[in-house]
Amino acid sequence: MHGPGPQPHAREQEKTNVAPLSPEAVRRPAPAKEHRSMDMKESVIAADITIEGKIVGSGHVRIAGRFKGDVHVDGNLTLDSGAHLEGQVKASVVVVGGELLGNIDNAKRVELLETGVINGDVKAGSLTVSAGSRMRGQVEFGWEGETRSKSEAKGFGSA
Repeated sequence: MHGPGPQPHAREQEKTNVAPLSPEAVRRPAPAKEHRSMDMKESVIAADITIEGKIVGSGHVRIAGRFKGDVHVDGNLTLDSGAHLEGQVKASVVVVGGELLGNIDNAKRVELLETGVINGDVKAGSLTVSAGSRMRGQVEFGWEGETRSKSEAKGFGSA
């Protein structure tokens, strides 16, 4: 009889520990997610907006409308399908689903989606190109710091 006694008590403890935590667990993650989204700020140019100027800063930028000017961000740039950007781009990660008329310089990664069009040069650590996308320009990727030494080596070898 001693064996069945502790088991119901252990089950009551489990229920007691679990029941109060469930409402708290549901309420607590929301502020954490809000905090994370504040850390990863995203600025959006909506589809029905046209802006001319320059974007400089940190955080992520998403363009769904039209923007004429340079974009220099410490973060990611996303050009949505149907969007139009005319200018030079410097960002860590660049995702092109719309149309870019300009160069991408020193990005860690560039993704050209199937709806994407780039009319300009791309210099990136890595490049992903989807079927159906279009590009006109010169491309350098995968060299990360080796471009200069390889050029110098070619010049030195021909001398």
